[in-house]
Amino acid sequence: MAQVRISGQGRSRDRDLHDDAELLALVRRYVTPERRYLKLGGGLLRMQSPDSDRFMRDLCEDAGLINADEIAKLLEGGWRERRTAAWLVAVSRRTEFRECLGELLLASEVCCTGLAYSVAMASFGTARDADLLAAYLDRYLRRPDLGYDQTVVMGALQFIDLNLGSGQADRFRQPGGLWKQWLQDAPHMQDDPDPAPHFLSLIRRLCALVDEYAEAL
Repeated sequence: MAQVRISGQGRSRDRDLHDDAELLALVRRYVTPERRYLKLGGGLLRMQSPDSDRFMRDLCEDAGLINADEIAKLLEGGWRERRTAAWLVAVSRRTEFRECLGELLLASEVCCTGLAYSVAMASFGTARDADLLAAYLDRYLRRPDLGYDQTVVMGALQFIDLNLGSGQADRFRQPGGLWKQWLQDAPHMQDDPDPAPHFLSLIRRLCALVDEYAEAL
């Protein structure tokens, strides 16, 4: 599998597509048609037939056509490219990208991608996926100053726990645990006592779509 280079931690600007002709061609082919990158996420749950049927058909077609090197190239891009690539990975069940998605999630280089990574790993649903999500929470629940992807990652971890009968999320959610402390200390979470049930529901619904798409593929 092609390797994706992780440049470092922290949110960064998108790279200039015009500096990379190969990446630009992939973006025009897989990312920007009908502004696909904007619809991959909660927007999918609001789409109705026939738009949803056409979107699923086109996404499944591209998930079957894109190769591993092209996915890896998209994962080197900005948030639009990475979000799209993560969904193509999920729909095509390319579990060989699991570790790469876990590394990208942990590095948190760009915004607007954490949900896509989390959905992909939740749809894979193995103990290793749970480990990668837990590693993210171990790092970022200690950072109440950062409103990154803690909530969606917690939802994804709980989703896997429910399916596997494991309890990785329990150590974060127990009294005095990192989750409770983060909710208490994070300024942007002061008005939400516990968003975990909402994000568990979101992950469950998006993973159901992934399963539907993967079956169609």
